[in-house]
This record gives sequence, C-alpha cells and structure tokens, in this order.
Amino acid sequence: MIPFTDEELMNPVRNVIDKVRPSLALDSGDISFITVKNSKVYIQLKGACVGCASSGTTLKYGVERQLKMDIHPEITVINVPVGMENDIDNL
Repeated sequence: MIPFTDEELMNPVRNVIDKVRPSLALDSGDISFITVKNSKVYIQLKGACVGCASSGTTLKYGVERQLKMDIHPEITVINVPVGMENDIDNL
C-alpha cells in the first residue's frame, strides 16, 4: 500500500515526468501528466510515441521505473489514449 494520498503524489509525479521528458524528446516524443487516482498515475504519450512499437517499453521501463525508484515501488502508470482524457474511470 502506498503511504501517500493522491494529492500528495501530484507534485512528485510531475517532477519525475519532467525528468523523463527530455529522453522522450530525443526521439520526437513527449509525455503529459493527467492525474493520480487511487495511486495510479495517468499519463499520455504524445508525438512520435503515439503508435510507436516501443511505447509500451518506454512506459514500463522508462516512466514507471523512474516513478518507482523516485517515489514508491508500488506505483503503476496507465497511458491514456488520445480522446479518453476525461474518461479515465473506464480505463
């Protein structure tokens, strides 16, 4: 169990997202932070990351790994498809 509220996770998660963003930009990709809900981090991969065959690996071993190392090992990341930003409860 993660010992932080969703609200307490918001700024640390934003900081980690900003930390990994330059790596994605090297391949013309980007990432947007959407929210934290029930200790799950909702993000959206953008740019060249959309539809890229390596996007799952980027999500798991780049973004999620960094969040687990910097914040808490039980954090999970969910990529929100374009157009689903307002419907994360159904993901």
